[in-house]
Amino acid sequence: MMALGKKSIGTILAAGWLACTATWAASVSVVGLFKDKAIVSIDGGRPRTLSAGQTVQGVKLLAADSDSASFDVDGKRRTLHMGQSFAGGPAAAAHQSVSLTADARGHFSAAGSLNGYPMSFLVDTGATSIAINAAEARRIGLDYKSGEAIGVGTAAGRVPAWRVKFNTVKVGSITLNHVDGLVVESGLNVPLLGMSFLNRMEMKRDGQTMTLIQRY
Repeated sequence: MMALGKKSIGTILAAGWLACTATWAASVSVVGLFKDKAIVSIDGGRPRTLSAGQTVQGVKLLAADSDSASFDVDGKRRTLHMGQSFAGGPAAAAHQSVSLTADARGHFSAAGSLNGYPMSFLVDTGATSIAINAAEARRIGLDYKSGEAIGVGTAAGRVPAWRVKFNTVKVGSITLNHVDGLVVESGLNVPLLGMSFLNRMEMKRDGQTMTLIQRY
């Protein structure tokens, strides 16, 4: 067997890395739209604001208005509407998906579970994480007060809240583990399926139907 020196091994590893990165495109999720600006999450990171012409992590915002935003991602133009995502990376095996139907007000609800307990969520791309109220947290036996205490603004004013981690979150056939969440003391009437879950989905909207496709 031919021995490989450190230089040869390094060259092979570098070549392998370049081969991987050359075919990997950034993933983009749109969480806010304005004239000439878009709030996006890139590769599942924290939402950030891009201005028209600005490039971040290989993603360039070409144009935006309140309806949609156009991006240049690795030389390809992508147009996304609010709540939609483009899943980058190489082609992969089929992922789990679930289709949701809008109600009369245009809202999407999703039946699922938190830590094994049944839960009905409202899909909310404006929420940074999955959020439930304290009564729901007690119902599922969650020791939420051991989490980081913060305050959040609600329609009823500023109320206590706690950052938590949900062991499992299930929506349809999609199951995620160790998902960031928030427990709000009061003022939240329905569990919210926020971006800590949705960032890991490709979201496709077709009329009254939204399809969530698990990316990772």
